[in-house]
Amino acid sequence: MTEISVTPKAPAAIAPEGLRPVNMRTDLRPLADLIELVFADSMDSNGRSAIREMRYLSHMGYGLNLISRLNDLALGISLGFVYIMDGQLVGNVSVYPAGYPKGMSETWILANVAVHPAFQRRGIAGELVEASLEMIRQRRGKRVILQVNYDNRAALRLYERQGFLYERAWRHWRRGGFVGSPFCDGHDFHITRPGHSEWKSEYALAQEARPNASGGLGWLKPTHESSFRVSPWKRLLNLFSLNSTEKLIIRDESTLAILVSCWLESLISFSDIRLRFFASPGLDYLPHAEALFCNVLARYPRSTISIEHPRDDDIINELLNRYQFKINRELWHMRLDL
Repeated sequence: MTEISVTPKAPAAIAPEGLRPVNMRTDLRPLADLIELVFADSMDSNGRSAIREMRYLSHMGYGLNLISRLNDLALGISLGFVYIMDGQLVGNVSVYPAGYPKGMSETWILANVAVHPAFQRRGIAGELVEASLEMIRQRRGKRVILQVNYDNRAALRLYERQGFLYERAWRHWRRGGFVGSPFCDGHDFHITRPGHSEWKSEYALAQEARPNASGGLGWLKPTHESSFRVSPWKRLLNLFSLNSTEKLIIRDESTLAILVSCWLESLISFSDIRLRFFASPGLDYLPHAEALFCNVLARYPRSTISIEHPRDDDIINELLNRYQFKINRELWHMRLDL
Protein backbone atom coordinates (compact mmCIF):
# COMPACT_ATOMS: atom_id res chain seq x y z
CA MET A 1 0.00 0.00 0.00
CA THR A 2 1.40 3.28 -1.02
CA GLU A 3 1.86 5.73 1.81
CA ILE A 4 0.54 9.18 1.18
CA SER A 5 2.47 11.92 2.87
CA VAL A 6 0.56 15.10 3.45
CA THR A 7 2.55 18.22 4.21
CA PRO A 8 0.46 20.55 6.36
CA LYS A 9 -0.18 23.95 4.86
CA ALA A 10 1.62 26.90 6.41
CA PRO A 11 -0.76 29.06 8.45
CA ALA A 12 -2.02 32.15 6.67
CA ALA A 13 -0.03 35.27 7.38
CA ILE A 14 -1.64 37.45 10.00
CA ALA A 15 -1.58 41.20 9.51
CA PRO A 16 0.64 42.76 12.16
CA GLU A 17 -1.25 44.44 14.97
CA GLY A 18 -0.56 47.93 16.25
CA LEU A 19 0.88 51.04 14.62
CA ARG A 20 2.19 51.11 11.05
CA PRO A 21 2.48 53.53 8.10
CA VAL A 22 -0.48 53.76 5.73
CA ASN A 23 -0.56 51.28 2.86
CA MET A 24 -2.27 53.23 0.07
CA ARG A 25 -3.22 50.09 -1.89
CA THR A 26 -5.08 48.36 0.95
CA ASP A 27 -6.07 51.01 3.49
CA LEU A 28 -8.02 53.67 1.58
CA ARG A 29 -11.47 52.08 1.71
CA PRO A 30 -11.41 51.12 5.42
CA LEU A 31 -9.88 54.55 6.13
CA ALA A 32 -12.79 56.26 4.38
CA ASP A 33 -15.23 54.19 6.45
CA LEU A 34 -13.42 55.05 9.70
CA ILE A 35 -13.20 58.80 9.05
CA GLU A 36 -16.84 58.94 7.96
CA LEU A 37 -17.90 57.12 11.15
CA VAL A 38 -15.84 59.21 13.58
CA PHE A 39 -16.55 62.63 12.03
CA ALA A 40 -20.15 62.04 10.89
CA ASP A 41 -21.58 64.73 13.17
CA SER A 42 -19.17 67.48 12.14
CA MET A 43 -18.34 66.67 8.51
CA ASP A 44 -19.07 69.45 6.03
CA SER A 45 -19.48 69.23 2.25
CA ASN A 46 -15.70 69.36 1.73
CA GLY A 47 -15.26 66.44 4.12
CA ARG A 48 -17.90 64.37 2.37
CA SER A 49 -16.27 65.15 -0.96
CA ALA A 50 -12.91 63.94 0.44
CA ILE A 51 -14.52 60.66 1.54
CA ARG A 52 -15.90 60.10 -1.96
CA GLU A 53 -12.46 60.87 -3.41
CA MET A 54 -10.79 58.35 -1.08
CA ARG A 55 -13.19 55.62 -2.18
CA TYR A 56 -12.55 56.51 -5.82
CA LEU A 57 -8.79 56.44 -5.30
CA SER A 58 -9.03 53.01 -3.65
CA HIS A 59 -9.70 51.56 -7.14
CA MET A 60 -6.57 53.06 -8.70
CA GLY A 61 -4.19 50.20 -7.80
CA TYR A 62 -0.58 50.83 -8.76
CA GLY A 63 -1.46 54.27 -10.11
CA LEU A 64 -1.71 55.49 -6.52
CA ASN A 65 2.08 55.77 -6.34
CA LEU A 66 1.92 58.62 -8.84
CA ILE A 67 -1.34 60.14 -7.59
CA SER A 68 -0.07 60.37 -4.02
CA ARG A 69 2.63 62.77 -5.25
CA LEU A 70 0.19 64.98 -7.15
CA ASN A 71 -2.96 64.96 -5.02
CA ASP A 72 -2.95 66.82 -1.69
CA LEU A 73 -5.48 64.47 -0.11
CA ALA A 74 -3.60 61.35 -1.18
CA LEU A 75 -0.27 62.88 -0.07
CA GLY A 76 -1.61 63.55 3.41
CA ILE A 77 -2.95 60.02 3.73
CA SER A 78 0.21 58.38 2.34
CA LEU A 79 2.46 60.09 4.91
CA GLY A 80 0.20 59.15 7.80
CA PHE A 81 -0.21 56.17 10.10
CA VAL A 82 -2.91 53.64 10.92
CA TYR A 83 -3.56 51.40 13.91
CA ILE A 84 -4.62 47.76 13.53
CA MET A 85 -6.37 45.87 16.32
CA ASP A 86 -8.21 42.54 16.15
CA GLY A 87 -7.55 42.52 12.42
CA GLN A 88 -9.38 45.82 11.91
CA LEU A 89 -8.15 49.25 10.92
CA VAL A 90 -9.31 51.20 13.98
CA GLY A 91 -7.12 54.33 14.02
CA ASN A 92 -5.69 56.88 11.61
CA VAL A 93 -3.76 60.12 11.36
CA SER A 94 -2.96 62.08 8.19
CA VAL A 95 0.16 64.24 7.91
CA TYR A 96 1.11 66.67 5.16
CA PRO A 97 3.05 69.88 4.52
CA ALA A 98 1.09 73.10 4.99
CA GLY A 99 2.55 74.63 1.82
CA TYR A 100 3.28 77.96 3.51
CA PRO A 101 5.10 80.67 1.55
CA LYS A 102 8.87 80.62 1.29
CA GLY A 103 10.61 82.33 4.16
CA MET A 104 8.27 80.89 6.78
CA SER A 105 9.32 78.00 8.99
CA GLU A 106 8.55 74.55 7.59
CA THR A 107 5.01 73.85 8.84
CA TRP A 108 3.13 70.55 8.80
CA ILE A 109 -0.54 69.69 9.31
CA LEU A 110 -1.95 66.97 11.54
CA ALA A 111 -5.42 65.91 10.37
CA ASN A 112 -8.02 63.15 10.59
CA VAL A 113 -6.90 61.85 13.98
CA ALA A 114 -9.61 59.20 14.29
CA VAL A 115 -10.14 56.13 16.49
CA HIS A 116 -13.10 53.77 16.13
CA PRO A 117 -15.56 54.36 19.02
CA ALA A 118 -15.27 50.72 20.15
CA PHE A 119 -11.50 51.07 20.57
CA GLN A 120 -11.21 54.49 22.19
CA ARG A 121 -9.57 55.23 25.56
CA ARG A 122 -6.75 52.74 24.91
CA GLY A 123 -4.01 55.24 24.08
CA ILE A 124 -4.27 54.66 20.32
CA ALA A 125 -4.71 58.35 19.42
CA GLY A 126 -1.65 59.26 21.52
CA GLU A 127 0.50 56.69 19.70
CA LEU A 128 -0.67 57.96 16.32
CA VAL A 129 0.13 61.57 17.21
CA GLU A 130 3.54 60.71 18.70
CA ALA A 131 4.53 58.73 15.60
CA SER A 132 3.48 61.64 13.39
CA LEU A 133 5.47 64.19 15.39
CA GLU A 134 8.56 61.98 15.27
CA MET A 135 8.22 61.65 11.49
CA ILE A 136 7.89 65.43 11.13
CA ARG A 137 10.99 65.96 13.30
CA GLN A 138 12.94 63.55 11.10
CA ARG A 139 11.90 65.64 8.09
CA ARG A 140 13.14 68.77 9.90
CA GLY A 141 9.73 70.32 10.30
CA LYS A 142 9.67 73.33 12.60
CA ARG A 143 5.97 73.65 13.39
CA VAL A 144 2.83 71.50 13.48
CA ILE A 145 -0.70 72.91 13.25
CA LEU A 146 -4.14 71.33 13.60
CA GLN A 147 -7.85 72.07 13.93
CA VAL A 148 -10.08 70.45 16.54
CA ASN A 149 -13.76 70.90 17.41
CA TYR A 150 -14.18 73.58 20.04
CA ASP A 151 -15.95 71.32 22.55
CA ASN A 152 -13.98 68.10 21.98
CA ARG A 153 -12.45 67.95 25.45
CA ALA A 154 -10.83 64.54 25.01
CA ALA A 155 -8.94 65.63 21.88
CA LEU A 156 -7.97 68.96 23.43
CA ARG A 157 -6.46 67.20 26.45
CA LEU A 158 -4.54 64.87 24.14
CA TYR A 159 -2.98 67.78 22.25
CA GLU A 160 -2.28 69.68 25.46
CA ARG A 161 -0.29 66.70 26.73
CA GLN A 162 1.73 66.71 23.50
CA GLY A 163 2.62 70.38 24.08
CA PHE A 164 0.30 72.05 21.57
CA LEU A 165 -0.64 75.67 22.29
CA TYR A 166 -3.99 77.31 21.63
CA GLU A 167 -3.77 79.95 18.90
CA ARG A 168 -7.39 81.04 18.58
CA ALA A 169 -10.93 79.68 18.32
CA TRP A 170 -12.75 80.28 15.04
CA ARG A 171 -16.32 80.09 13.83
CA HIS A 172 -17.37 79.06 10.35
CA TRP A 173 -20.50 80.96 9.32
CA ARG A 174 -22.67 80.43 6.25
CA ARG A 175 -25.57 82.33 4.69
CA GLY A 176 -27.66 80.68 1.97
CA GLY A 177 -28.40 82.39 -1.32
CA PHE A 178 -32.15 82.69 -0.79
CA VAL A 179 -32.17 84.45 2.57
CA GLY A 180 -33.92 87.80 2.42
CA SER A 181 -31.63 90.81 2.15
CA PRO A 182 -31.37 92.77 5.41
CA PHE A 183 -32.42 96.35 5.85
CA CYS A 184 -29.27 98.45 6.03
CA ASP A 185 -29.12 101.90 7.51
CA GLY A 186 -27.46 104.54 5.41
CA HIS A 187 -23.82 105.35 6.02
CA ASP A 188 -21.34 107.98 4.91
CA PHE A 189 -18.33 105.69 4.45
CA HIS A 190 -16.56 105.68 1.13
CA ILE A 191 -15.98 102.04 0.17
CA THR A 192 -13.24 101.59 -2.38
CA ARG A 193 -10.52 99.20 -3.49
CA PRO A 194 -6.88 99.51 -2.44
CA GLY A 195 -4.39 100.58 -5.08
CA HIS A 196 -1.64 98.18 -6.13
CA SER A 197 0.91 100.30 -4.28
CA GLU A 198 -1.06 100.14 -1.00
CA TRP A 199 -0.34 96.48 -0.26
CA LYS A 200 2.20 97.42 2.40
CA SER A 201 -0.38 99.49 4.29
CA GLU A 202 -2.94 96.69 4.19
CA TYR A 203 -0.30 94.13 5.18
CA ALA A 204 0.70 96.28 8.16
CA LEU A 205 -2.94 96.48 9.24
CA ALA A 206 -3.30 92.70 8.99
CA GLN A 207 -0.12 92.11 11.01
CA GLU A 208 -1.59 94.24 13.77
CA ALA A 209 -5.14 92.85 13.59
CA ARG A 210 -4.36 89.21 12.72
CA PRO A 211 -0.87 88.24 13.94
CA ASN A 212 0.27 84.73 13.10
CA ALA A 213 0.63 83.90 16.80
CA SER A 214 -3.18 84.24 16.94
CA GLY A 215 -3.96 82.24 13.82
CA GLY A 216 -3.22 84.73 11.08
CA LEU A 217 -5.96 85.37 8.51
CA GLY A 218 -7.48 81.92 9.01
CA TRP A 219 -6.82 78.25 8.47
CA LEU A 220 -3.84 77.76 6.13
CA LYS A 221 -3.86 81.49 5.49
CA PRO A 222 -0.94 82.99 7.41
CA THR A 223 -0.52 86.75 7.52
CA HIS A 224 2.24 86.95 4.92
CA GLU A 225 3.10 89.56 2.34
CA SER A 226 2.42 87.10 -0.51
CA SER A 227 -1.33 87.48 0.17
CA PHE A 228 -1.08 91.24 -0.21
CA ARG A 229 1.57 91.83 -2.86
CA VAL A 230 0.11 90.22 -5.98
CA SER A 231 2.51 90.16 -8.90
CA PRO A 232 1.30 90.58 -12.51
CA TRP A 233 2.21 86.92 -13.11
CA LYS A 234 0.06 85.78 -10.17
CA ARG A 235 -2.84 87.92 -11.38
CA LEU A 236 -2.54 86.27 -14.78
CA LEU A 237 -2.52 82.79 -13.23
CA ASN A 238 -5.61 83.63 -11.19
CA LEU A 239 -7.34 84.83 -14.34
CA PHE A 240 -6.70 81.56 -16.17
CA SER A 241 -7.67 79.47 -13.12
CA LEU A 242 -10.88 81.55 -12.77
CA ASN A 243 -9.97 82.55 -9.22
CA SER A 244 -11.10 85.95 -8.07
CA THR A 245 -10.25 88.01 -4.99
CA GLU A 246 -11.79 91.45 -4.63
CA LYS A 247 -10.65 93.66 -1.77
CA LEU A 248 -12.82 96.41 -0.33
CA ILE A 249 -11.50 98.95 2.18
CA ILE A 250 -12.59 101.97 4.17
CA ARG A 251 -10.02 104.66 4.87
CA ASP A 252 -9.71 107.26 7.59
CA GLU A 253 -10.98 110.48 6.01
CA SER A 254 -8.20 112.65 7.38
CA THR A 255 -5.12 110.41 7.26
CA LEU A 256 -6.28 108.08 4.45
CA ALA A 257 -4.99 105.15 6.51
CA ILE A 258 -6.79 101.85 5.88
CA LEU A 259 -9.15 101.18 8.81
CA VAL A 260 -10.91 97.99 7.71
CA SER A 261 -10.53 95.50 4.89
CA CYS A 262 -12.97 92.95 3.50
CA TRP A 263 -11.96 90.29 0.97
CA LEU A 264 -14.36 88.54 -1.39
CA GLU A 265 -12.81 85.29 -2.59
CA SER A 266 -14.58 83.23 -5.24
CA LEU A 267 -13.84 80.35 -7.58
CA ILE A 268 -15.23 80.15 -11.15
CA SER A 269 -18.34 82.22 -10.40
CA PHE A 270 -19.91 84.45 -7.78
CA SER A 271 -22.43 81.75 -6.75
CA ASP A 272 -20.24 80.99 -3.71
CA ILE A 273 -18.26 83.69 -1.96
CA ARG A 274 -15.89 83.46 1.00
CA LEU A 275 -15.36 86.60 3.05
CA ARG A 276 -12.44 87.70 5.21
CA PHE A 277 -12.68 90.76 7.40
CA PHE A 278 -10.16 92.50 9.64
CA ALA A 279 -10.03 95.92 11.24
CA SER A 280 -7.66 98.22 13.07
CA PRO A 281 -7.45 97.18 16.76
CA GLY A 282 -9.05 99.71 19.08
CA LEU A 283 -11.42 100.96 16.38
CA ASP A 284 -15.17 100.81 17.00
CA TYR A 285 -15.64 99.08 13.68
CA LEU A 286 -19.28 97.99 13.92
CA PRO A 287 -20.54 100.71 11.51
CA HIS A 288 -17.65 100.05 9.11
CA ALA A 289 -18.30 96.30 9.12
CA GLU A 290 -22.03 96.82 8.67
CA ALA A 291 -21.41 99.10 5.69
CA LEU A 292 -19.14 96.55 4.04
CA PHE A 293 -21.39 93.56 4.70
CA CYS A 294 -24.45 95.42 3.42
CA ASN A 295 -22.50 96.30 0.28
CA VAL A 296 -21.64 92.64 -0.33
CA LEU A 297 -25.17 91.32 0.39
CA ALA A 298 -26.73 93.93 -1.88
CA ARG A 299 -24.40 93.07 -4.74
CA TYR A 300 -24.74 89.28 -4.42
CA PRO A 301 -28.22 88.62 -3.00
CA ARG A 302 -28.42 85.09 -4.46
CA SER A 303 -24.92 83.92 -3.57
CA THR A 304 -24.01 81.54 -0.77
CA ILE A 305 -21.63 83.47 1.47
CA SER A 306 -19.32 81.96 4.09
CA ILE A 307 -16.85 83.49 6.49
CA GLU A 308 -14.26 82.04 8.87
CA HIS A 309 -13.85 84.51 11.73
CA PRO A 310 -12.42 84.60 15.27
CA ARG A 311 -14.91 83.34 17.83
CA ASP A 312 -13.96 86.08 20.30
CA ASP A 313 -15.04 88.95 18.02
CA ASP A 314 -18.39 89.89 19.59
CA ILE A 315 -18.97 92.74 17.13
CA ILE A 316 -18.88 90.52 14.06
CA ASN A 317 -20.74 87.69 15.82
CA GLU A 318 -23.66 90.01 16.54
CA LEU A 319 -23.64 91.36 13.00
CA LEU A 320 -23.58 87.93 11.38
CA ASN A 321 -26.43 86.75 13.59
CA ARG A 322 -28.46 89.80 12.61
CA TYR A 323 -27.89 89.10 8.93
CA GLN A 324 -28.99 85.45 9.31
CA PHE A 325 -25.65 83.73 8.95
CA LYS A 326 -25.62 80.31 10.62
CA ILE A 327 -22.71 78.70 12.48
CA ASN A 328 -21.47 75.53 10.76
CA ARG A 329 -18.50 74.71 12.96
CA GLU A 330 -16.49 76.04 15.88
CA LEU A 331 -12.83 75.06 15.92
CA TRP A 332 -9.71 75.62 17.93
CA HIS A 333 -6.53 76.21 15.95
CA MET A 334 -3.54 74.79 17.81
CA ARG A 335 0.22 74.92 17.18
CA LEU A 336 3.30 73.04 18.31
CA ASP A 337 6.75 74.56 17.74
CA LEU A 338 9.36 71.80 17.39
